[in-house]
Amino acid sequence: MAVPHPAVTEASPLVANPYLQVLRTPHALPMVLAAFIGRLPLSMVGLGSVLLIASETGSYGLGGAVAATGAVTTAVAGPLLGRWADTHGQRRVLLPVLAVFVASGVTFLSAVKGDWPLVVVFASAGLGGACIPPVSSMIRVRWTHLLRGHHRLPTALAMESVVDEFVFIVGPVLVTFLSTTGHATSGVVTAFTLATVGALLFAAQRRTEPPPTPSEHCNGPSAMRTHGLRVLFVVGAAVGAILGTFEIALVAFADQAGEKALSGVLIAGLALGSMASGIGWGTVHWRTPLRLRLATVLALLTVLSVPLLLVHDIWLMIPFVVLAGVAVSPSLISAFTLAEVLVPRATVTEAFTWIGTALGLGVALGASVAGKIVDAEGANLAFGVATVAAATAAVTVVVFQHLLRVPAEHAAEPALAR
Repeated sequence: MAVPHPAVTEASPLVANPYLQVLRTPHALPMVLAAFIGRLPLSMVGLGSVLLIASETGSYGLGGAVAATGAVTTAVAGPLLGRWADTHGQRRVLLPVLAVFVASGVTFLSAVKGDWPLVVVFASAGLGGACIPPVSSMIRVRWTHLLRGHHRLPTALAMESVVDEFVFIVGPVLVTFLSTTGHATSGVVTAFTLATVGALLFAAQRRTEPPPTPSEHCNGPSAMRTHGLRVLFVVGAAVGAILGTFEIALVAFADQAGEKALSGVLIAGLALGSMASGIGWGTVHWRTPLRLRLATVLALLTVLSVPLLLVHDIWLMIPFVVLAGVAVSPSLISAFTLAEVLVPRATVTEAFTWIGTALGLGVALGASVAGKIVDAEGANLAFGVATVAAATAAVTVVVFQHLLRVPAEHAAEPALAR
């Protein structure tokens, strides 16, 4: 078990902001900056592919299906890459995975622009999705390694959710601007470039990399044997479906309104609301149990998604999208924090990757279903997929509250178990 670094054992009285305290962890800032660059493509590749394919074929259904293929392979590969990283070290896994990602990206662009058979388009998108650098999950593992047992670990995990949301503010705006005002391939090419640069910089952060875990340690029981993680898997899949739905439906909504260039603004609005709530969420000393907080924010997410079915003006849609985003980040923060305290410590890495897998599968399902509804019925009805997903997750968490109780071994860790 990692021992907290002496520099972060006691909070400095001169630094009141908990996020600044987290960033004062030795070698943390370069790691965070590299991870930010490396994860930008997460919010750009799928949307960029949709915009590119829609511009080439006119079909959001096809674009959504291709994006969903990449999301599925990302989800399926996640736990496997996580175990490999545990066994061999993050850097030794990250670099070859990055090489395959770049090669598949070049093939994907050539296939789309060259009107190659669809099987090549889907295959290259799937391979690229499987090998997109898993920087987001890797940095969460690094924080767990650096701050294991420290009261700032939940704040660090909350910060990562906030950074994820900021990525989904910058990324969609950037890829939409590049794809709609320049060459149609500009957005995807930029995403591939950022993935390469960010992954290389992240791999260079050797001082924060957790040591490889012995093979016999990683070949033990799966984290999914923890019943509570199965509930969190459903939550992750639901949140992923919501994000996948919004990615397709908001682009289509802007297109139908004759303001396609604003689709990135709409997606950024969702992330802005989520990021703002995530920042506040990570600074509050909660007394309500995590499992109850999770149920509450999922119920709120269900309610806040309903107006999107009814709004038809794009300028009116923006504030409602921001409002809907308020419940997204707290849902993910609660899920990741619960996973950290529910599963055995030897399987935390795998637990995080399972939630990442659920998110990816949810994104794939949401994007695919929403794309078909957009083509058949229009954008507004597609938002109903998000409402159903949020309601399903809320009901699941309420029904299985007993599986989300924090084990007694964490009772003495109020910052984690609260």
